[in-house]
Amino acid sequence: MNLLKIGHRGAKGHLAENTLESIQKALDFGVDAIEIDVHRCKTGELVVIHDFTLDRTTNGSGEIAKKSLDELKSFKVEDKFEIPLLIEVLDLIEGKYTINVELKGLNTAAATSEIIKQYISERNWKYEDFIVSSFQKNELFQMRKLDKNVPLGILSKASVTEAIELGKLLNASAIHPSLGIITRDNVKASHEAGFKVNVWTVNEPDDIARIRDFGVDGIISDFPDRLF
Repeated sequence: MNLLKIGHRGAKGHLAENTLESIQKALDFGVDAIEIDVHRCKTGELVVIHDFTLDRTTNGSGEIAKKSLDELKSFKVEDKFEIPLLIEVLDLIEGKYTINVELKGLNTAAATSEIIKQYISERNWKYEDFIVSSFQKNELFQMRKLDKNVPLGILSKASVTEAIELGKLLNASAIHPSLGIITRDNVKASHEAGFKVNVWTVNEPDDIARIRDFGVDGIISDFPDRLF
């Protein structure tokens, strides 16, 4: 079985996370997919950044949701990189790779749904090029209400069994469990329930070998070069 090799926030272990440069680095390694996080800023655009605030990764401070796009673009990630828009990431990977969009912030489902539909209708992307995941159940239910076709991934760091139940409710495509809760048995249970299993965040060679042996479908890693 071919393992889906997924770069976590681009190639987070090598370059500043969730930047176009980090994503390009992951693509250069030959990944199959990229995982990124989105928030909706004050002016409505979807920006690619993990935290709800600017403080950890940029030279700015404050909540993403309270900043305009112009303000966000004025800050630098690790003093040199821009915070990208979701559409800038899509334009970079050009539909040649799968993109896992994690709905991190509130009110991200509707804007993400619009962009997905636009790229499918106008830019030759296909539904299977996308997977939308989230810990925010409301956003996942909203996404499913807006679009019955978009593949959904159920993120979990607590219980694969609960994730499977939620996945059934949402007609999801995949379960995305953390490394800390994955077992051979719950991989099997997920597969028997009809879900693919993509595990995060797996960085150490011993863990990568063990998780591969469990028969998972994909591995999300800060060091995607280690998946080859």
